[in-house]
Amino acid sequence: MRQLFLTLLVGAFLVSCGSKKTVVTKKSKTETKVVKVPQKEPDKPNAPTNETGLSTTQAYILKYKDIAQKEMTLYNIPASITLAQGILESASGKGRLSVQANNHFGIKCHTWSGAKIYHDDDKKGECFRKYNNAKYSFRDHSLFLTSRKRYAGLFDLKVTNYKGWARGLKAAGYATDKKYPQKLISLIQRYELYKYDDEVLGRNSAERKFEEDNLKEHVVVKGDTLYSISKQYEVTIEELKELNNISGTTISIGQVLKLE
Repeated sequence: MRQLFLTLLVGAFLVSCGSKKTVVTKKSKTETKVVKVPQKEPDKPNAPTNETGLSTTQAYILKYKDIAQKEMTLYNIPASITLAQGILESASGKGRLSVQANNHFGIKCHTWSGAKIYHDDDKKGECFRKYNNAKYSFRDHSLFLTSRKRYAGLFDLKVTNYKGWARGLKAAGYATDKKYPQKLISLIQRYELYKYDDEVLGRNSAERKFEEDNLKEHVVVKGDTLYSISKQYEVTIEELKELNNISGTTISIGQVLKLE
């Protein structure tokens, strides 16, 4: 009797184990695995903006270079300077003024009678010009520079002298940033914007290099004197005075001096 009881107990245990194994197997076959799909990260500020692999600034240049070259042809303003200012003032077309007002050059209202937008700049809530299309901003930039006496000295510079133009804009009060000229020059050289000047002028890189090496003009900036300029370029004060028809020793900020 005892032996029969043990035999039945062992058999029940084996059946129980077998049923559990069967359940686990069925569960593994029907189990659903949850896989998390990674979220797409937002583009980084300097990431390519389109399938061509262009950066935001390169795309800006490509979009507006023809307009800048046309303005150079009509108003004798270097396309390189126009593009560099547009990049800097509009944050390559991504700044609030350019997005909401098509204002690519940070030109304030002054005597403007057209549409306006208010934006914090040197002061809070300053008035800026608003345009229906970006091309009108480029044209107004040209008119702004050609119609104001304080920028007249810029047009005494050679149109190939983008460094002089950059310094002259700051000297004439276009921007309050002390590093404004260096920023413009850096953009022109980094993105080779001078090539768009070359296209308008029909000159090659060798001709440009020769002109740059032999360019003899100086834009007077704050702190300049005839003495300091003469030492910088290794010319005499009398030579400077004779070349520029200066009778005394007074020179003014933004004045263009010939050096030979």
